[in-house]
Amino acid sequence: MSKNIAVIGAGPGGYAAAFYAADLGMQVTLIDPELNPGGVCLYRGCIPSKALLHVAKVIDEAAHAPAWGVTFGEPKIDVDKMRAFKDSVVQKLTGGNGQLVKARKITYIQGMASFVDATTLAIEPKGGGKAENKQFDAIIIATGSHPTKVPGISIDSPKVLDSTSALDLPDIPKRLLVVGGGYIGLELGSVYAALGSKVSVVEMTDGLLQGADRDLVRFLHQRLEKKFEALMFETKVLEVKDDKKGLTVTLQAKDGTKREESYDRVLVSVGRRPNSKIAGLDKTKVQIDEKGFIKSGPNRQTGEPTIFVIGDVAGEPMLAHKASHEARVAVEAIEGQNVAFEPAAIPAVVFTDPEIAWAGLTETEAQKAGRKVEIARFPWAASGRAITLDRTDGLTKLVIDPETERVLGVGICGPGAGELISEGALAVEMAALATDIKLTIHPHPTTSETVMEAAEIFFGQATHVYRPKKK
Repeated sequence: MSKNIAVIGAGPGGYAAAFYAADLGMQVTLIDPELNPGGVCLYRGCIPSKALLHVAKVIDEAAHAPAWGVTFGEPKIDVDKMRAFKDSVVQKLTGGNGQLVKARKITYIQGMASFVDATTLAIEPKGGGKAENKQFDAIIIATGSHPTKVPGISIDSPKVLDSTSALDLPDIPKRLLVVGGGYIGLELGSVYAALGSKVSVVEMTDGLLQGADRDLVRFLHQRLEKKFEALMFETKVLEVKDDKKGLTVTLQAKDGTKREESYDRVLVSVGRRPNSKIAGLDKTKVQIDEKGFIKSGPNRQTGEPTIFVIGDVAGEPMLAHKASHEARVAVEAIEGQNVAFEPAAIPAVVFTDPEIAWAGLTETEAQKAGRKVEIARFPWAASGRAITLDRTDGLTKLVIDPETERVLGVGICGPGAGELISEGALAVEMAALATDIKLTIHPHPTTSETVMEAAEIFFGQATHVYRPKKK
């Protein structure tokens, strides 16, 4: 007899779990407030932001084209059309998921679910109606996360944006302050800067993208210094006031000095928090940690044997592709397989310009752990393909175990880094050696060659860079 399971939340983790379970012959009920599966990623995150970043890239390339002998006129921005393009991308993907739900004969309920007990959910349809209790053999929680609010900043004003409202493109502000130097704020800040806003970033720490190695971030920092109005580090936002004309922001520097600046809009982007406050969850044996994540084992089973958890609500890193892979593990565990979510590398990509991507052990992590590694760096200034693109502001690095020559991590900065990092993730997962990458023939001229040449640098044999091998 096939298992009857429920999935709460239809984001990249939830719908991946539902689809896979249905493919394995399970009876599946998928519950989400949206009309079709997609979650934050498709509706208000990864997908719409990348659509707008593509537009920003076109504008930026047109601005640089005169250096290549091509001159375009001043771009005319039609915000309504741009918003419509972004919305059409979302509609295509979410609508496609809706068709896949029907094709797989999944019961999709647009609504909210709460726990009655460890195997029973009270499901309330969206728009009202009586909640109906349904019993299941297993339940997967995939409720995702929400933007973090900051006291004193998240005031009740339409001029204060979060990542969701910023993607709606309410207008193009003359001056925009981005609070937080993480990937979401920098990506959205880049979009608004391309559209004509004077963008400033305020960050409490001493640099951008604290999760990434500094040598990769350096290129982005240099580019944003030219693109943005200001980058303010070790600075706090004490207060935001809506004075009708705009927003008055009180900033405090590291030395304690304060000053006020006026902006048309403020985008608060300081991270996300798990959606673990699910009604009735306290009636089960599920446990929540101090950060709000639902605790689970390697197979994503919680303290309640019938309940599993995946995605943002299950813990860091909060990435869509991590959620999708956890989904398969949870479903296979429900089926009775002996499985565990134990990846050697979860690739991360920041879709700024240039892009930054990494997988596996970072140089910073190795230093903190006191682990001996060797770093092989290939500068994109020596890449023929990068030079033809007029984009030498990049770097490819390998983090290598000096004794075994095993590739422990890969980091890339440059246009298209997000497409290149999969090779790095595969190398780490397969425990590839630097020799394996060196001997893998890469097509010329491509930026993918930089991965191969970084491996060659490790041996002191790179064609386009001279660096003798250390004795």
